[in-house]
Amino acid sequence: MTDSSAPGVPDRPDGPGAARALAEFALRVEEFDAMREFYRDVVGLGDPLGDFGSAAFFGLVESHAGHEAVFALFDRTDDAGYEGLDQAFTTLDHLAFSISPEDFDAEVERLRGHGLELDFAYHEWVQWRSLYFADPEGNRVELVCRDPDGAEKNERYE
Repeated sequence: MTDSSAPGVPDRPDGPGAARALAEFALRVEEFDAMREFYRDVVGLGDPLGDFGSAAFFGLVESHAGHEAVFALFDRTDDAGYEGLDQAFTTLDHLAFSISPEDFDAEVERLRGHGLELDFAYHEWVQWRSLYFADPEGNRVELVCRDPDGAEKNERYE
């Protein structure tokens, strides 16, 4: 087992076959251009590592053993049998991106400048401070950081 540095998080397995890190997270989208722009500019992921017109891959950080962790968008609207997306029936609850605690307040102001409605939470068990908003297709997006004093800091937004 490897030691976890996050409070309340158990040690992680390190034996054969154990997943080591998140390598890729992909969303199926209908408004590809708007979603690519939103994640590039509003969420702040920057230019995609690969942009293929119906798929875009945003680099996040080195994940494990030289693999880049990526967030991807896929436009499947032209696929045979495609029936569309329905937020009421998705299994996705939300997706989260880590930010630095020092950037949290500036991100609140920047996102409000984009006209986004923000929700705030503090997750005591892991000392995570979070802000939530919706992307153009209604997916719930979280920006999160570890901040032991985050509960008191969030009070100014509630």
